[in-house]
Amino acid sequence: MKVAIIDYGSGNLHSAAKMFERVAEITGHSVVVTDNVFEVKTASHIVLPGVGAFADCMAGIRAVPHLLETLHEQVLERGKPFLGICVGMQLLAERGFENGEHPGLGWLEAEVVKITPDDPSLKIPHMGWNELEITGAHPIVSGLTDHDHAYFVHSYAMRCADVSDVMAEVGYGGKITALVARENIMGTQFHPEKSQKTGFKVIGNFLGMEG
Repeated sequence: MKVAIIDYGSGNLHSAAKMFERVAEITGHSVVVTDNVFEVKTASHIVLPGVGAFADCMAGIRAVPHLLETLHEQVLERGKPFLGICVGMQLLAERGFENGEHPGLGWLEAEVVKITPDDPSLKIPHMGWNELEITGAHPIVSGLTDHDHAYFVHSYAMRCADVSDVMAEVGYGGKITALVARENIMGTQFHPEKSQKTGFKVIGNFLGMEG
């Protein structure tokens, strides 16, 4: 069993890889950071991190030869467990509105919009620790409870058309989508690699799923 963490030029993947390797020691997976589509095709689990602007991250995926069609094939057609992290989660949406309107992967009926807290004293980006509120039932949130803490850094957030896709939220001058899941497709707005016990549990849940 192999976890492919996709390197498409978006962010520092070192900390994410280290956390996945820690969990993989328990689950028996190997972990590879790669931009090679063969590694993605032969992986049992696929992880898409993301740091930066929505459009830039989507362009990074398109720039890797055959990566976009490989992701569609392996995730949508073959049903392999997929986890998007931060902007990697946002890319699951149909469109994002950061610096204009830009198409995403379109795997979830959702859009990504700027965070506008009800309380004007709350700063953007939403940065630091926040308490989760579990709103759905899915293997990815197994063992998580309300008030578990996770670490966030973001100025835009996903807004899902189907609330049943939302597994967890946080409050920051209003509700913000923290974790989404639909069958084998999952995403965390928070950084599991920086979220200590909560992140360890989420990654363990993810690696425990079979495609």
